[in-house]
Amino acid sequence: MNQYPFRLGTTSYIIPAEILPNVRYLAGKVQDVELVLFEVEEGSGNLPNRKQIAELCNIAADNDLTYTVHLPLDLRLADDGSPLHTSLEKAKRVIDCTRKLDPWAYVLHLDGKSVRGGAVTKVMQHWQDNAVRSLEIVGNWAGDVKKLAVENIEGYPLNFYEPVLEKIAVSRAVDIGHLWLDHNDPVAYLRKALPRTSVIHVHGIDGRDHKSLKHVPTEKLHAVFDELVRAKYQGVLTIEVFSEDDFLTSCAAIKAIMHWKGKYV
Repeated sequence: MNQYPFRLGTTSYIIPAEILPNVRYLAGKVQDVELVLFEVEEGSGNLPNRKQIAELCNIAADNDLTYTVHLPLDLRLADDGSPLHTSLEKAKRVIDCTRKLDPWAYVLHLDGKSVRGGAVTKVMQHWQDNAVRSLEIVGNWAGDVKKLAVENIEGYPLNFYEPVLEKIAVSRAVDIGHLWLDHNDPVAYLRKALPRTSVIHVHGIDGRDHKSLKHVPTEKLHAVFDELVRAKYQGVLTIEVFSEDDFLTSCAAIKAIMHWKGKYV
């Protein structure tokens, strides 16, 4: 039973094992598992096979569990504007494989490295148009562009993706850890983004990101969860870490904060 207003989740790499043993371990502990799919070439990588997909469906049905799927590469069109770029080819392979799971969202990055530092208007407009086209193509494969959740990335201006998001009805994935890493205020960002947000990532910073929330000052965690409760956020909140200790200590940090609010245990 979910004890929070949001769906608590984490990644598919918490214990040192493949995806299926991780999902078995996490069932009953979380309400969503982010399937982290890295190499997805034919005959290699960690894409689940049909039998594994069937078992993932059964585990979900038995445990009120959903899945978010993180696409493996930053999306972009090929240089000639065609949808043949490897990032789109791999996105399609992942979507085709996981379609039966009916994912809560497909989380993705947009490749804007060439223009994130600024560009002349014509070049920036071209990148934005290509980004929208990439999302349209992948959204069609996913069945609805709203299934796509565009994630903010560290090192990018806060408003970098806004012109793209204004042109297409995708969802958002707000990565709180990335905002902390860039010394930005996540509360101000959340207030604007939450109406379109289907997934939130949280993780602490200890030399690098994707560490336990125990490393986050209590007042920073309180500020974020105050905003989520105020906004009655009911989407997925993923503890985006990759070890059992980081997962368990992060769960404890969230439980302590929500219990302190007096409404949740």
